Amino acid sequence: MQRRTLAATAALAFCLAPLTSLAQQAYPSKAVKFIVPYAPGGLPDSVARVVAKQLGDRLGQSVVVDNRPGGNGVVAYQTLLQSTPSDGHAFIVTDGSMLSITPLINKSATYQVGKDIFPVSLIARSPLFVVAHPRTGVNTFAEFVSLVKSKPDQLTYGSSGIGSTHHLTMEALKAALNIDVRHVPYRGSGQSTPALVGGQVDFSIAALPSVLGFIKSNQVRLLASNAPKRSPQAPDVPAIAETVPGFDFSVVVGVLAAPGTPQAAIDRISKEIAEVVKLPEVVKTFEAAVIEPVGAGPAEYGRVIALENELMSKAGKAANLKSE
Repeated sequence: MQRRTLAATAALAFCLAPLTSLAQQAYPSKAVKFIVPYAPGGLPDSVARVVAKQLGDRLGQSVVVDNRPGGNGVVAYQTLLQSTPSDGHAFIVTDGSMLSITPLINKSATYQVGKDIFPVSLIARSPLFVVAHPRTGVNTFAEFVSLVKSKPDQLTYGSSGIGSTHHLTMEALKAALNIDVRHVPYRGSGQSTPALVGGQVDFSIAALPSVLGFIKSNQVRLLASNAPKRSPQAPDVPAIAETVPGFDFSVVVGVLAAPGTPQAAIDRISKEIAEVVKLPEVVKTFEAAVIEPVGAGPAEYGRVIALENELMSKAGKAANLKSE
């Protein structure tokens, strides 16, 4: 009798084993968290929220955006590590500055891509633009270069802060063309754009949506983009790369994972995002904000990060950035 009971128990366990295995493999089994290293409203936050909504529908679990500003990305990274990486339900969504610029200016940022944090998906990229105040008399990028060369250290440009992509775009441009224009840092585009419109600076680096209304009212002039090619939303505006080959400081936004994140989770998130960014409603939303959907996987995103780190490192040296 005891042998029959043991045999029946063993048979039942054998039958249930595949079901248990499937239950363990179910992913995601709870809400997925997108940790954004900035306050709400910026490009990474906006991209994260657009993707989160559609991704949640495809995963069958909600995708929550968790804003953790501070330390130029260090606080977000610490939050990621305090999650449970082994279950693959927490990721960082950020622009490249957390990986390329923060280590140049923050001694606490000791993480390395491929060792301490891993690429999952390159969601999208978005250009920034060189813009001018009308009083400069500049209407084209060529005129900008000519004017600045004729007045070294006499003209000014505003950025969204020291070490920002806006700042390093211009510093890289200055180094490439041997021009000299003084930097005036502000706390975000919410300050730098009004400063340009008000004539407090001669030029600025800005995202197109933040200056589009002022362009239409002839309060600022669009000169060039920092992307490798012209933007479909501004096809008549040249890319700086047309003058400086290989110039690419466009903002890239992607998903990153902590060490120990299951490969199955990385593969699933990457695969679903690649499909999400193709959805007509997502494409339409991105295009309105001058964002180019990409949806590339870990390998391609890793290559983009490596290239950006190289370019930003050179620009950081040109800008004489100091680690603090």
